[in-house]
Amino acid sequence: MTTATPPPPALRLAGISHTYSGQRRRTTVLRDVDYSFERGTFYTILGPSGSGKTTLLSLASGLDTPTKGAITFDGHDLTTLGLGRYRNKHAATIFQQYNLLTYMTALQNVTTAMEITGAKPPTGSRKARALQLLESIGLDKAITARNVMQLSGGQQQRVAIARALACDVDILFADEPTGNLDEDTAQGIIDTFRDLAHQQDKCVVVVTHSQQLAAQSDRVLTLRKGKLTEQTTSAR
Repeated sequence: MTTATPPPPALRLAGISHTYSGQRRRTTVLRDVDYSFERGTFYTILGPSGSGKTTLLSLASGLDTPTKGAITFDGHDLTTLGLGRYRNKHAATIFQQYNLLTYMTALQNVTTAMEITGAKPPTGSRKARALQLLESIGLDKAITARNVMQLSGGQQQRVAIARALACDVDILFADEPTGNLDEDTAQGIIDTFRDLAHQQDKCVVVVTHSQQLAAQSDRVLTLRKGKLTEQTTSAR
């Protein structure tokens, strides 16, 4: 009787180190990070400011390459798979600074992302799906028709979240996604992340300072002094 080989993790960080070169010295922000992220799981990464959380997210999401080590998606090295293809088809990021297209409306930002990535809603049009997502996080039709530069910071953050959710990807990354949201809206976003992981089998990885968010995730990781460790408590 043969034993089936388990599938590779959605995302694997294997011996990742990353160093920045300044004018006078080199600064290592990540040191031999080794961790596997699975589908169907909601992860949060905590750590003090300057610990390298955003750098780790940039590497894992294919926006940068590590100084040392390898990153794989479904067992395929990102450099072989192609960083552009990985970002376009398999991973989406909710940026802390939003990175919206400033000459477009909120609705257009979401539908354009769907067109670029080829994401198709299960039913209806891309516009209908985009409106549904925007309205589900508190933006009515009048707001979605406005240029994003006319929106508040919190509203822009919601557009960035809807844009990422609209792309049918395997892994969703987020950098402080609830930072500019009121408590009720933040909780709604947390519920969405949990549903994506548990109901749609996505891998969700969130960098945050929010203990409220971390307490509701499946696994809590801490990045400190360049090392990534998993918290283990009796409550988990």
